[in-house]
Amino acid sequence: MAKTTAIATAPRLKALYASEYAKELQAELGLSNINEVPKLEKIVVSVGIGKNKDDKRHYEVVRNTVIKVTGQMPVDRMAKKSIAGFKIRAGMNRVGLSVTLRGARMYEFLDRLVNISLPRVRDFHGVSAKAFDKGGNYNLGVTDQSIFAELSFEETQHIHGLQVTFVVKNGSKPNSRALLEKFGVPFEKEGGNR
Repeated sequence: MAKTTAIATAPRLKALYASEYAKELQAELGLSNINEVPKLEKIVVSVGIGKNKDDKRHYEVVRNTVIKVTGQMPVDRMAKKSIAGFKIRAGMNRVGLSVTLRGARMYEFLDRLVNISLPRVRDFHGVSAKAFDKGGNYNLGVTDQSIFAELSFEETQHIHGLQVTFVVKNGSKPNSRALLEKFGVPFEKEGGNR
């Protein structure tokens, strides 16, 4: 019986980063060492269930959305502290779901997000350039999950949003923005009309 071996190829953006982007960023940012170049460490996709925390059907819809979009099983998030106004107790299960993407899946998700999903946003003018934190990590809020091509029409009937966090190693605001621009993230133009 002949054995077939699958040839594993690196994701397109990962190969481009290793061959071109890292050297270009080092030159553009004036860094003396290649190890100082910003690098995408992980992408965290999270969804808050909110007021529908007791609705099992809504939970299943959100869970299936996260699985289809990321290709990974999500982890249930528990409440860290009690909030009486929202009827939440500390340790309460299912206040949200999250997935941490690393390696090949991370680069494939980024490629699909930038080249397929974001162009499907209605009246899209680019993502906000103000969503960087002090460590250079970038947060992107998606208000409607229907922009993801992996979901069918039936799966987008219950509308919910997603939070996508890009965690950047060796990042600062300008360095992280330069890295994300190399990957094709479309930032809105400064001073443009919205």
